[in-house]
Amino acid sequence: MKSESSTKNGLNIIIVGCGKVGSTLTERLCKEGHAITVIDKNPKKIENLSNMNDILGIVGNGASYSVQMEAGITDSDLIIAVTNSDELNLLCCTIAKQVGNCAAIARVRTPDYSNEVSYLREKLGLAMIINPELETANVAARILAMPTALEVNSFAHGQAEMTKFKIPKGNMLNGMTIAALGKTIIAKSLAANILMCVIERNGEVYIPSGDFRLAEDDIVSFVASRKNAKAFFEAIGFKTNQVRSTMIIGGGKAAYYLAKQLLAMGIEVTIIENDHARCEELATLLPKAIILNNDGTNEESLKEAGIQYTEAFVPLTGIDEENILLTLHAKRVSNAKVITKINRISFKDVISQLELGSVVYPRYITSETIIAYVRAKKNSMDSNIETLYHLFDSRVEAIEFRVDTESSVTNIPIQQMKLKKNLLICFINRNGSILIPTGRDCIHVGDTVMLVTTHTGFHDIEDILEHT
Repeated sequence: MKSESSTKNGLNIIIVGCGKVGSTLTERLCKEGHAITVIDKNPKKIENLSNMNDILGIVGNGASYSVQMEAGITDSDLIIAVTNSDELNLLCCTIAKQVGNCAAIARVRTPDYSNEVSYLREKLGLAMIINPELETANVAARILAMPTALEVNSFAHGQAEMTKFKIPKGNMLNGMTIAALGKTIIAKSLAANILMCVIERNGEVYIPSGDFRLAEDDIVSFVASRKNAKAFFEAIGFKTNQVRSTMIIGGGKAAYYLAKQLLAMGIEVTIIENDHARCEELATLLPKAIILNNDGTNEESLKEAGIQYTEAFVPLTGIDEENILLTLHAKRVSNAKVITKINRISFKDVISQLELGSVVYPRYITSETIIAYVRAKKNSMDSNIETLYHLFDSRVEAIEFRVDTESSVTNIPIQQMKLKKNLLICFINRNGSILIPTGRDCIHVGDTVMLVTTHTGFHDIEDILEHT
C-alpha cells in the first residue's frame, strides 16, 4: 500500500506496464514523492515492483475500464502507458481520458505511428507520445556527429549542447585550472561561449570553480553551441569531423531510426541483421544503406563486413551482453567510435569499469523526458521544466527551466543572488541566443535557464535560491 506521506505533495500517477521503462519510472517517480499505482497482467512483475517500492499494484489489463476504475483513474493526475504494444498504450490513454480528468502519456515505437505523432496527440488529447528507440537514435546520431564526445545532451531546442569527454594522457588541459582555460584556450579560440560544468575524477563528482585544476583521465562536461564545441575541441587537439561510415548490428526499430538519420547526414551505413524477412523490409525502407543478412555476433561475419575499416560501430541487439562483447571486440580490431546500448541497469559498477565508449540507456532517456513533464505538472509556479537529464549515474541533474513571469530570480544580477551550493547556472537562452552568464547578467521573463546541480528534485527556477 502507498504511504499517506507520498500523496501529500506528489501526484497520483498510474503506470501501465512493468517492463524496463515501467519499472524505471516507478522507481524514480516514487523517489520524487508521487503516489504510484502500477497495472500489469504479470503477477510476478507486480510482486517484484511492490517489494522494492512503496506502490499499489494491480494485476490486470490496463485498457480495461473496470481495472482503471480499481486503480483510481477518477482521482489520478496522470496515466503513463508503457506496455510492449503501441495499440494497447493508445487504448489505455483513450479510455483514461474518457473516464478521468487526467493527463496521458503513451509509449509509441512503431515508425508508422511515429510519423503521425502530432495527429495522434491532438486527436487523442495526449500530453506526450514517447518513443524510446527514436530517442536512443537521436542520442547516438548527436554523438556520431561529434565522435570525440562520450555523450551529447541537447538543450534549448538544439541551440545548446552539454558535451562530455575524457581528457587523454598528454593533453594540454592536464594541470590547467578552469580560470586559466578561460583566459587562454577558450578566449583565443572561436569558442568564447563555453562553460565547464561538471568534472568526474576517481568516482567523485565536482561542480568546478575557477581554481579547479584539471587532470588527465578527468571526465569533463561543458555547455556550448555545437559550433563552439567543435571550435573548442579543435583548439585542444581533438578530432571533430563526424564519422563517414557506421556499422550497426541488429535491424530493429532503433537501428532503422539511427540509419535514417545517419544517411541524411551523409554517413554510409551498413546494417547486419540475422532475420532474412527483416533484411528485405530494411532494404525497402533504407535503399541507400547496405543491408547484410548475416550473424552480426560472428567474428568472421564482422570481418567480411569490414569491421576493421568502419569509423563507427553501434551494436543494437536486444541482448546487453551481446552489445558489450561486440563493443569490446570492435575496440580490439578497429579504431571505430563505439556506442553501446544497454537496456538493463544490473552490474552498473562492472559496466562502468569497461571501456565501452559512449553508453546509452533507452529506459533512462525515456524516463527523464517523462519526469521533466511530471515535475513541470506538479509545479504551480510560472516556470516549467523544458529539459531534464540525470548525469554521472544520477548524481548530477541538468535542468532547463522556462521563466514565464517575474519572480525572486528575475531582473537581479546573478552575483547578488544567494544561490545554493553545488549549483551552476550554465546558460541563458534569450530569443534563441545562448548567453554564458557572468555575475552581472540577469534572468528575464521569457528566458530559458539551464543549470547543473548535485541537488535533486528541483521543480521551479526559484529552487536555486538558498532560503534561510
